[in-house]
Amino acid sequence: MPITHGVGDAKELENLITAIGREPGGSLLVMPDAFATVHRQLIILLATRYGLPAIYPYRYQAADGGLMSYGVDTVDLMRRAAPYVDRILKGAKPADLPVQAPIKFELTLNQRTARALGIKFPAGVLALADEVIE
Repeated sequence: MPITHGVGDAKELENLITAIGREPGGSLLVMPDAFATVHRQLIILLATRYGLPAIYPYRYQAADGGLMSYGVDTVDLMRRAAPYVDRILKGAKPADLPVQAPIKFELTLNQRTARALGIKFPAGVLALADEVIE
């Protein structure tokens, strides 16, 4: 059964991940927020220590040692923001510009972490990945 739990500091985070790690079949879905970004090394360390598969929202979290990430392509977001800035600098009112949702998402898999956790990604998942970190 999925459990949603917010944490307010590193100690609460450590206690929560430790508790999840003690339960059979535990895993983590890390949400895209400033707290998770600031504490990403601790989250990755604890997830690995307790053998928890975890999915993160940003590529750099998988590159830092997380098992996998799936989320918006932040480079694409910035690239698409440039025309908005241009239009604003040329006099457009920001309130008149249409809101745009992300259109490009990326899947990053970390094979080193998978091996450390005893996980083997299926060939179909490897084929879908935008990046596989060896």
